Amino acid sequence: MASQRLTRINEEMRKEISEVIRTEVKDPAVQNVMISVVGVDTTNDLKTAKVYISVLQENKKQEVLTALVKAQGYIRREIARRINLRNTPELLFKLDESIERGIEMSKLINDVMAKDSDH
Repeated sequence: MASQRLTRINEEMRKEISEVIRTEVKDPAVQNVMISVVGVDTTNDLKTAKVYISVLQENKKQEVLTALVKAQGYIRREIARRINLRNTPELLFKLDESIERGIEMSKLINDVMAKDSDH
């Protein structure tokens, strides 16, 4: 269970990373693509942070992940500048596909409901 302090740090990092990706990362693979920072999971010692991202365009996922890994140093420097932490964690970007799974499940439920109403 994360402490309240760690929970606040994770949420603040999520907001700031999202803002940096949206406004400051100039890589064409990241621009004009809908990217959502779903969550951040920081270790207790603040050495590393897993950043879970969701990319809504299926064919761009790997390209976006590669671009974010390349921009990791820049994003980390911006986070260090914006959030006053003794140690700024190393960022590890991971694809989070829970949104896509939720959309898929919703479609399946709607299909079943439609079939059920036909009978």
